Amino acid sequence: MVQESQNRLKHFAALKSKYQATEYQDSSPSNLLYLILRKVDIGIELLDLEFNWLQEHELFETLEIIWLQQFRMGESKRLEDEFSHLKAKYKVAKNWESSVGSVLYPILWKLESENSLTDSEIKLLQDNNLTQIVTIAQDIKRFAELKDKYQATKYQDSHPDSRLYRILKKLDAEASLNDNEYEWLLNNELFETLENFEKQESVRRAKVIQLKNKYQASQHPDISLSGQLYQILQKLDADEKLMDSEIDWLEKQGLTETIAIAEELEKKQDFIALKAKYKASQHEDLSSDNYLYVILKKLDSETHLNEQDINFLTQYQLPEIIEIANDKYALFLKSKIVSRIVMSDLEIAWLRNNQYEDITILAQQKYFAALKIKYGLTDISLPLEPFYAIMVKLEKKERLDPKFVLQLMEKGLLFDNGKIALAYYKLEAEFYEQELGRTGHKWHIPTASGYWRKANEPKRALKLTDLDLNRVNDSNLKSAILVTRGAAFRDMDNLADAENCAKKAMEYQHDSHQPYTLMGAICYDRYEYEKGDYWFEQAIERGAETEDIDAERKRVIRSTKDENKRHEAAEYLLKKDSKRYSWAKSYLKKSQDNGK
Repeated sequence: MVQESQNRLKHFAALKSKYQATEYQDSSPSNLLYLILRKVDIGIELLDLEFNWLQEHELFETLEIIWLQQFRMGESKRLEDEFSHLKAKYKVAKNWESSVGSVLYPILWKLESENSLTDSEIKLLQDNNLTQIVTIAQDIKRFAELKDKYQATKYQDSHPDSRLYRILKKLDAEASLNDNEYEWLLNNELFETLENFEKQESVRRAKVIQLKNKYQASQHPDISLSGQLYQILQKLDADEKLMDSEIDWLEKQGLTETIAIAEELEKKQDFIALKAKYKASQHEDLSSDNYLYVILKKLDSETHLNEQDINFLTQYQLPEIIEIANDKYALFLKSKIVSRIVMSDLEIAWLRNNQYEDITILAQQKYFAALKIKYGLTDISLPLEPFYAIMVKLEKKERLDPKFVLQLMEKGLLFDNGKIALAYYKLEAEFYEQELGRTGHKWHIPTASGYWRKANEPKRALKLTDLDLNRVNDSNLKSAILVTRGAAFRDMDNLADAENCAKKAMEYQHDSHQPYTLMGAICYDRYEYEKGDYWFEQAIERGAETEDIDAERKRVIRSTKDENKRHEAAEYLLKKDSKRYSWAKSYLKKSQDNGK
């Protein structure tokens, strides 16, 4: 305790010396002076009571030192408060740590007092990512310039948040002020600024009248700067496209001439854009009725250019556009090929004429593959030519040249019921029917009927041959019609009607082998093989070739659906002449294999 008491005495003495209070005689630490000096020394603000006590004890030098120290403490606090206010005003991020000793403080103070910063100060802010302060500084500078320009310098506020700054920016952009903004300027006695605004308004009103005359809208009464008409006319004058709603408004106002001008301007802009896109800027005429505009619109819509278009481009020396058009059309044709859409002869010819051989070959290969699938051609060794040309003709419903028919026969493609054979026979049948209608030559009837049968359409053959034979004078023709009609009945398993036709045919032409061949086939269909042989022999006697008769026998057996009957017919023929009918052995084997 003694040591502590001594320490307090020493501390009191040191404080009295520091604050020039040594003349005060009482040195007891319990004295109020010791408390006052301790509070001052650690920065605690004194109370009025304590100041009064010092005055009562005439410690004036001590008071002066304390007042100065207390002022310094308050000044530091004021500096911190002012810095915080400036940081908030100039939108310094809260996470940006800074003290009053920071270089930022004098920069903000200068900006607040002088409304400007040097280039080095701007760079310092930018280097510290304080770009928002740079923006505000630039706005302050701009604000000052606008205040000077529009005679509003007497207005003291220089911060960009000021309403005046927003108003002056509108004036500088030659935009109209609303009633509230006009009244605000009036209330703040900024009469020179208002005078500037009134001059602008007068110019704009003259501009409205000028635009109305220019764009054929002078009959409309509206001359206001805030009206819809002025906004639309301004857009037209700036070469901006009007919205549908604006066009609708013009229509409702009856401003059809203005709409026409707007449409023409839009086409002009479109023309300029198309010329730039397709490298035709050297062509100066910008009118929308220029033929080049029509061509470029076609080109941009993927429409193929015709001969007239190409001639125009050639005449005006625009080869780049021709090249672009050709490439676009070639790509279009290629897309058709990929989508398996058949190209026309004209399209193929165009590709060849314009040296797009790769696309031409691709088209043929793709189409050939598709046609092979369609016509059931599975032979992978089948060459592109002539069979591509043959199938293309069939697709176009065009008759085949004799050379093509021979090539199909050589490949065995006309001796079965394959799709390519059926298509060929149908085309021939249709051709001879058309010839019948064109010429009236009735010998086309049995020819067309025969092709309808080969095309597996016996009903069409029956329909064609269903006619009054009394109106046919030629007995040979009557017989030929009856034979093909009877064969069609036989194709449909109507053997009774087939027999009637065969016998009538014999009556009209008893020395023709065809009715007898038909009767032989009918008997074989009925499994009456001996009767059939009789009729076949009669046919041979009348000129039928033995090979043709044997081929007919073979066709009958091949088309027999009943396996047992087929086996029976094969055995019959082998027993009759095993060498001549050796081919029948295969049907015996098939029957045996099926029976296993």
